[in-house]
Amino acid sequence: MAAQPSSGRRLPSVAIVGRPNVGKSTLFNRLTGKRLALVDDRPGVTRDRREGEARIGGLKFRIVDTAGLEDASPDSLARRMTEQSRQAIELADVVMFMIDARAGVTPADEHFASLVRRTGKPVVLVTNKAEGGKGEDGRLEAYALGLGEPIAISAEHGEGLGDLHDALEEAFERHAPAPATGDASGEDEDEAFAVSDDDGDGEEPAPERPLRLAIMGRPNAGKSTLINRLVGEERMLTGPEAGITRDAIGLDWSWKGQRIKLWDTAGIRKKARVHDKLEKLSVADALRAVKFAEVVVLLIDATQPLEKQDLQLASLVAREGRAMVIAINKWDLVEDKNEVRKEIELEVTRLLPQISGIAVVTLSGMTGRGIDKLMPAIMETYRLWNARVPTHKLNEWLDTQTQRHPPPAPGGRRIRLRYMTQANARPPTFVIFCSNASDMPESYLRYLINGLREDFGLWGVPVRINLRQGKNPYAGKAKK
Repeated sequence: MAAQPSSGRRLPSVAIVGRPNVGKSTLFNRLTGKRLALVDDRPGVTRDRREGEARIGGLKFRIVDTAGLEDASPDSLARRMTEQSRQAIELADVVMFMIDARAGVTPADEHFASLVRRTGKPVVLVTNKAEGGKGEDGRLEAYALGLGEPIAISAEHGEGLGDLHDALEEAFERHAPAPATGDASGEDEDEAFAVSDDDGDGEEPAPERPLRLAIMGRPNAGKSTLINRLVGEERMLTGPEAGITRDAIGLDWSWKGQRIKLWDTAGIRKKARVHDKLEKLSVADALRAVKFAEVVVLLIDATQPLEKQDLQLASLVAREGRAMVIAINKWDLVEDKNEVRKEIELEVTRLLPQISGIAVVTLSGMTGRGIDKLMPAIMETYRLWNARVPTHKLNEWLDTQTQRHPPPAPGGRRIRLRYMTQANARPPTFVIFCSNASDMPESYLRYLINGLREDFGLWGVPVRINLRQGKNPYAGKAKK
């Protein structure tokens, strides 16, 4: 199923292209006002396309950061990265072609400038790293590229943005949809990173508000392949090499009318194995995406045994209070399917009691088999994550539970559970007012949580109980 555009007025789009390490991601972060793209001194950090909402003065537009254009062998990762950049050029209204002003025009710049010219797209030529007037010779050389007047900027220091504003505005007026000024329609990409634990009201997800969904797992589990299969296009870079995805990349998608913000994340290895600075940045970006997601799909490679790292990632998601679905990928390569599934489910049940009953879906991102079961499982888990239980039902249930199994009496003092209410959804969080709250053993809390799951169907989502010492806050109040 192909990705669907957001409703409302479409902002014009700009793709930043150029050879590696000329500063495309630095400019992307500058124009979006957020550190969305990873930046490092070495070339080839950016691999997938990343989109965001950019602003220069009153000018607003969608901007796409791309991998560096490279002339490489057909089967190489560099060639696949270049193909992703070419797709971004085809979809953009305006192309921003960037070179390094201090390095001047290189043969690679000339080669790819000719490719951009042949697309017929309007082009804004940018010479970066020109802070303090440096790189003037490189700017003058850039006229030879035949892409118009070069705009000298410094993405790192924010210089030359006024001239860039004027050049983009002119390009939009001639060739693209009218640029937005003031408040723009559509969701800011980083608003997907703004969720609180108590912002839900227990209702079904609304089509007009995107559900924030992150795919995570170990390297080479097939996350990008799964996302491409879901959205119906080769949107994410894939291949046999582990660790291709570096940034957490957000995509706008729609499933049966429900808008979804879909995040692909970098593979997360054991902490002890992560030494490279760039990999540390990639892992931090992935964990950030998980923290601000609503539902997380933990993708497990069916051809590799369930490792401690998988369980640690699941435990992290549960601690963050996110809804989660476990997807077992590469299922088409498994011979003894019943045995493998049973083993994974037993391990999850034994080692992750805090998400007892979690949905486990088997699929193949490569062939598409089983994909149709994933989204229904996600939406059902999301519904449970938003669930609310009426207060009167909770107190009837609490009375039954305490009669069936009375609270303990540590030190000879019986703990009295007086009143219960649900404080929040997302995840379901309950408060019990009781005496001697500090003496409550964990075993009794687990008894209550298991009872909540069993009697109210709260399977597969984190359930939390907070104890408050005090009397029933509603005791003695007259009913209206």
